[in-house]
Amino acid sequence: MVEWIITDGLTDYPQALAFMEQRVNAIIAGTADECIWLLEHPPLYTAGTSAKRADLIAPNRFAVYDARRGGEYTYHGPGQRVVYVMLDVGRRGHDLRRFVQDLESWVIGTLDTFNVKGEIRAGRVGVWVQRPEKPRHADGSLAEDKIAAIGIRMRKWVSFHGLSINVDPDLGHFDGIVPCGIRDHGVTSLVDLGLPVSMGDLDVALRQTFAANMSEARIQT
Repeated sequence: MVEWIITDGLTDYPQALAFMEQRVNAIIAGTADECIWLLEHPPLYTAGTSAKRADLIAPNRFAVYDARRGGEYTYHGPGQRVVYVMLDVGRRGHDLRRFVQDLESWVIGTLDTFNVKGEIRAGRVGVWVQRPEKPRHADGSLAEDKIAAIGIRMRKWVSFHGLSINVDPDLGHFDGIVPCGIRDHGVTSLVDLGLPVSMGDLDVALRQTFAANMSEARIQT
């Protein structure tokens, strides 16, 4: 069983870290179900294990936290749905790469319910959308913006952290970092793409697309 939790309002980042620590330890011990937690944070930056100090452009703009997840710097704030996945990856095949691919597929499937085509790019973590209305790059390729970020931490094959999808955050807040270390592409959101999507709409889509994309069939009982 996977427990779904939706928290209204803004959740402090240290509070979220403490909850994940406790829940992951309980899942490992076999005393709690897997959990997916949907929430929003106040404006803040987090540093992953690969974060480069030079990519923190405005260190005094918002609080900066050491997330101890994979990846580089990312932003969280109001209007962005954060999805923390505390799942038993061991029961899903002991394949971290496949698990991350499943997360990407879940985001893409969720975006598809809003007729948004999310795509993966080699060497660029997260989910991207093409922006044909924007000027092309110097090499003639289409402009692309990031709409979702993914960063995972593992403990005894149980996952921490997860993903974030931009619904309607202040996109200017991303200017204080180089998001995920990528300088040549921008950031977008569902509302920025012209879609009047609410947080509740996204939550419904996430639940509807979860089982089809998160390899439930591979769970070993």
